[in-house]
Amino acid sequence: MTWAGPILLMALAGILVGGAVSLRRNGKLPAAVVTGLLAVAAFGGGLYLVYG
Repeated sequence: MTWAGPILLMALAGILVGGAVSLRRNGKLPAAVVTGLLAVAAFGGGLYLVYG
């Protein structure tokens, strides 16, 4: 059960990356950048929980 947090954070990161790509295709670059940064933060949080 200790892996649930990192797995959920990395899944959230994947969903956010997909959203950022979709936003970029629709011409909403600022929103895509913000969403991409949130994805990086979520992925980094997952890595921190695993290795930190």
